[in-house]
Amino acid sequence: MNLAQPNHPDSSQQERLEEPVLTLDQVTKRIGKKTIVDGLSFEVRRGEIVGLLGPNGAGKTTAIRMITGLITINEGDVRIAGHSIRNAFKQAIVHVGGIIENPEFYPYMSGFDNLKQAARMTDTVTDARIMEVIALLGLQEALHKKVKSYSLGMRQRLGIAQALLDRPKLLILDEPTNGLDPAGIREMRDYLKRISQSEGIAVLVSSHLLSEVEQMCTRVVVIQNGKWVTEHRIGDRKNATSMPELRLRVDRPSVAARVLKKLEHVQVTEVKEETSELACRVADADMPMLIDALREEKIAVYRITETKKSLEDEFLQWTGGNQIA
Repeated sequence: MNLAQPNHPDSSQQERLEEPVLTLDQVTKRIGKKTIVDGLSFEVRRGEIVGLLGPNGAGKTTAIRMITGLITINEGDVRIAGHSIRNAFKQAIVHVGGIIENPEFYPYMSGFDNLKQAARMTDTVTDARIMEVIALLGLQEALHKKVKSYSLGMRQRLGIAQALLDRPKLLILDEPTNGLDPAGIREMRDYLKRISQSEGIAVLVSSHLLSEVEQMCTRVVVIQNGKWVTEHRIGDRKNATSMPELRLRVDRPSVAARVLKKLEHVQVTEVKEETSELACRVADADMPMLIDALREEKIAVYRITETKKSLEDEFLQWTGGNQIA
């Protein structure tokens, strides 16, 4: 008898084993002779928040409209929970919730009554589910107030609550923080993180606020001129280099640079006499050697900081300097 314990996949293996909730497979959209989206492919899996980024006119909105069946696809296909949006639209779209542009409600009705009205479109949404999404989005205090009295942030949250009523597997949000104040943006970010984890939903977010995408998303997909450019997992991007760039403020930067250039595992990248600074790349394990070398030459070190590229810096690099919009 084999008493060996079964092998259980770790989280990364489990992610590979799970079928993606959303798959774009060589999706193309042409209007006349112009190609708006050109052979675009990417995936979104359960529990992920994926940011769809691109400069103005990159094809983000067109891609979202094809995913939701609002416009036709010329070539390729979109699959949602394994169902083709082209060949099995009803089976695919039933798994999607979303806000494209702005959520619309009956302003003279309360938030609760608006959700009740939306729930009437399906037989599967119970009053218990309505209360569940209300609690999930923190709408309890505004539950019985008329929607016309809601702030923009409250309307956005009510829109997401409405999108979640029928337990979708995929949530699509086009500029969910557009027009919100800083407190509203942070609130929205926290709610989306909670939703992706507690509901196990795949979330696709199109946004032009790169700092928010960096804090909200687990991964970003960058497109330009309708084509896939790159995609990066946010955590991997932050830890991508084994030799981070450091900026040192010292009393004799030129002398310090000459000392460090003699060290085998240190790369000096910049020297600024006017600000008494120099920049270099060095692995963590070699930092003691760097400090010892400067101390031996009696070079005073006033500050050492690590220079990290923001998502905005890397976005501009990926797209050749094109601004997002």
